[in-house]
Amino acid sequence: MRTLVDLPVSLTRDSAVPLSVQLGDWLRDAMRAGALTAGARLPSSRGLAAQLGVSRTVVTEAYQQLYAEGWLDGRHGSGTYVADLSEEAPRAAAVPAAAVVQPVRRELQLIDLTPGDPWVKDYDVAAWKRAWRKAADLPPGDAPDPYGLPHLRELLAEHLRRTRAIAVGPENILVTRGTGNGLFLVAMALLGHGARAGVEDPGYRVARNVFAARGATIVPCPVDEDGVIVSSLPCDLRVLYTTPAHQYPMGGRLPIPRRERLLAWARRTGAVVVEDDYDAEFRYDVAPLPALYGLDPARVVLLGTLSKSLAPDVGVGWLVGPPELLRRIAAIRDDLSDRTSGPVQQAVATLLERGDLDRHLRRMRLEYARRRAAVVEILGPVCRLRGDTAGLHVLAELPPSAVRGIVGSAASAGVLLDTTARHHHGESQVHGLVIGYGSASLADVRRGCQILAGLIRGLE
Repeated sequence: MRTLVDLPVSLTRDSAVPLSVQLGDWLRDAMRAGALTAGARLPSSRGLAAQLGVSRTVVTEAYQQLYAEGWLDGRHGSGTYVADLSEEAPRAAAVPAAAVVQPVRRELQLIDLTPGDPWVKDYDVAAWKRAWRKAADLPPGDAPDPYGLPHLRELLAEHLRRTRAIAVGPENILVTRGTGNGLFLVAMALLGHGARAGVEDPGYRVARNVFAARGATIVPCPVDEDGVIVSSLPCDLRVLYTTPAHQYPMGGRLPIPRRERLLAWARRTGAVVVEDDYDAEFRYDVAPLPALYGLDPARVVLLGTLSKSLAPDVGVGWLVGPPELLRRIAAIRDDLSDRTSGPVQQAVATLLERGDLDRHLRRMRLEYARRRAAVVEILGPVCRLRGDTAGLHVLAELPPSAVRGIVGSAASAGVLLDTTARHHHGESQVHGLVIGYGSASLADVRRGCQILAGLIRGLE
């Protein structure tokens, strides 16, 4: 049974160390020493603030940091508890290589640290059921709107105005089945046989496949740690696909000066920039950057999806662009009988309308921040990490000669990993591991990273 504990904390106001840091250090030391045991319920932020005579912000900042590090557990409305760390050391321990490269035992459960999938096990069951009950009230439709349900488009416009600072109306939005469907529709509208389509290299292979299936010539466009290199872009591209919010897989966030240069290039060459707003919802320690679309709606098509923020099988996304392009795409959808499920759209509309999606995103930011903190804490000392300020993956750089061996040894120990190789159009220029922490539990992320850290140390 979980019990509420009293905390005999003493804070020093004349110290150079902020009060929130002092409180976090005290709690961390108490948990290490066993004075606070797994399952112990901590006071509410309001109650502890009153006890200590400090502002509530001091307590919430300390709690949030400990949540991110994995020391605390809990959900909204149920309290704050000391996490059970019995199977996961709170500090990265060196794991002897010999101990982790043994063949996988049959009963050993695999730890999947490949990128691309979100955590779908923690959701508001009541909100989910309510959304689908509401969807059941919608009568079967015989003529689906190729633009999507008007009410959902209005809600998405408000969502984008609030979360991405994009001034759009429903006339600028077409509801898709996700990013892949959006890419397909853009390719049908803008590309034909022999048209040159730029894709980041390394980059999202689905974009390459979709454009190539349309008959386009794929032009690999190099990226660095900040994103696509504008000075390397050719002048004859019809379309450029890019992920400026969190480059996949390198993890860069395209800085404002380069965003402006990219849009100037598009205006000069007449190219259309296809902006995949990948991972834009999840940021850690950094402020959001404006979407490219908001900087130049005439040259940019923005693609968004709920596959990472909610669940992949929801099958709802959006395409934001000028009305004349959307009219062309809507006509194409009619010709191909391409549609987004009406009941699914209605369920998503309910989640948006009631604020359930916003609450889910806030909760998942906290969950992913804890996983991200574990990855950085354990792997940061043994290799260079890129892209840890946002998203659901990081890039761990390794010597080219070591990648294949590390992947094989990790698989033998039950840890599945992805490499940069499959994300390149040609020969790999950047070598390492693309580590996803979205679909694994915090405990598994820690265990998997500890195994990987031991293997990397074995290279020395």
